[in-house]
Amino acid sequence: MDQGYINSRVRGMYRSLLGPEEFRAFLQKPDLEAMIADLQKTPYRSALELSCVRRSGVTCLEEALRIHLVRTYSKIVKMFGDNDAVRYVRIVVNRWDVHNLKAILRGKNIHSPPEKIRECLVPAGTLDEATLIELLNQQDVRDVIDLLATWGVDYARAFTPHIEEWSRSRELLVMEHALDQYYFEYARRTVEGKKPEAIALRRLVGTEIDVTNLKTVITFIRDGVGPEDGGRFLLEGGADLPRELLRSMIEDGTLPTALGRLEGTPYAFLLRICDETPVCGPQSLLMKELDRHLVRTGAALYRSDPLSVSVVVGYLYLFLVEVTNLRIIARCRDAGLSDEELEAELIHV
Repeated sequence: MDQGYINSRVRGMYRSLLGPEEFRAFLQKPDLEAMIADLQKTPYRSALELSCVRRSGVTCLEEALRIHLVRTYSKIVKMFGDNDAVRYVRIVVNRWDVHNLKAILRGKNIHSPPEKIRECLVPAGTLDEATLIELLNQQDVRDVIDLLATWGVDYARAFTPHIEEWSRSRELLVMEHALDQYYFEYARRTVEGKKPEAIALRRLVGTEIDVTNLKTVITFIRDGVGPEDGGRFLLEGGADLPRELLRSMIEDGTLPTALGRLEGTPYAFLLRICDETPVCGPQSLLMKELDRHLVRTGAALYRSDPLSVSVVVGYLYLFLVEVTNLRIIARCRDAGLSDEELEAELIHV
């Protein structure tokens, strides 16, 4: 299918996204039930009808959001048919495979009930719901990896070379890093070349690598991991932050000193957060701001070359922002947070 036609259809979907006025209306709702009632008048209606048969309250809404997200991503991938440009879209879509596999491995590692892990899964990538459920039914981490290998799933190639190291250390970070490394190697191969969309998406992939590395650095500083041990878990290919800089940040040992090295980079906002909050934290705030930076970078692609597949990638991020903000509103209302606290949690693009 012609890329211009696909972009035209996606721009039509963009017009169906919830606008600022609708979000303001949701913020003014007195409770979650009123919010769900209003969402019944939007494109989320079908998903809500399905989820509310089995669940209620915030769990009903969260399941509906997952259903609608999966349907939307699947619809967009199907638009491409045999169009080679779908490989760029797959970079975003397949990130859900990584999310789901990490959720399953983490859950199995701490012996969480399968139904609890399932609430975290979003089957929007190549691993469909039936596959994920079968993985959930496995006894432990090793069984999950063995089943992936038995099925010949590509992601098994990320894990199998590290089985022996994981068996000795039982450090799940070994497997999570291997999965990230495998995914980003695939993503970097996909965005090679001089096409405008390849250049734009190469920047996006590099930004996600930077964000992932910075989260690793922040975690290692918190846990007192040294540069010798921590350095091997840093990923290659960041857009703005070379590994040498990141290793130096780990070596600094304290967040204020380490984040000072980000002055003059696109991540200097972390240093400002550190200056404005007690003891340079909480660290969850730093992580959250990194996620927001990545989402904004992806969403900005919607307004790039109107004939490029970048428009579709940008829409996927804009749609993710909408789903994320709806989930934030639902969770905050359910937890009884104030309007000010709720507003601070929302992502603005």
